[in-house]
Amino acid sequence: MTKNNTIAKFLDELASEQPTPGGGGAAAIMGAVGAALVSMVANLTIGKKNYEAFDTELKATNAAAEKVRAELTAAIDEDVVAFNAVMGAYGLPRGTDDEKAARAAAIQSALKQATDAPLRAVKACHEVIKLAGVVADKGNLNVISDAGVAVLAANAGLRSAALNVYINAKSIKDRDFAEIRLGEVNALTELAAQKTEEVYAVVRGKIGS
Repeated sequence: MTKNNTIAKFLDELASEQPTPGGGGAAAIMGAVGAALVSMVANLTIGKKNYEAFDTELKATNAAAEKVRAELTAAIDEDVVAFNAVMGAYGLPRGTDDEKAARAAAIQSALKQATDAPLRAVKACHEVIKLAGVVADKGNLNVISDAGVAVLAANAGLRSAALNVYINAKSIKDRDFAEIRLGEVNALTELAAQKTEEVYAVVRGKIGS
């Protein structure tokens, strides 16, 4: 499974002529990196002098970040499964009318799966952005820059995953399904952009200079 690869092996596969892993897996990795950095800042703050008042909140933040990191790690393979389903559907026989109808239905079903998979990644990355805001506000100043890296990585993952929602949704004939997903991703992208800038500004202000 892709999620069990070393970073070097994953990058080699990403750079190869093979279609998977691709942008969806890369988006999930970026979000997972953001989640891991949220945990790192939390772990380097919990129990430290002058930060004891934040222990309970940061322990909860750390737990939430670990949960969402697991979701984003799983999303790497979900992207591969969704892509393979689409390619498999397009490869179905179409010699008879019945085969054509079955193929068309399979393609549409697979496209819905390939839209929902990155949408879950978008939602997970949005959660990481919110968690990054907590550690940017309450985290150890010695590692506060990492809270900034966390929010930027998560937003990059979110916007990247959103592209996969857009590209698959446009080919879905069930426009009610597609428009609901597009509405969700557009709203989350806008919220994420605003929150990312807010968190980055907090971090930049604490670093100074």
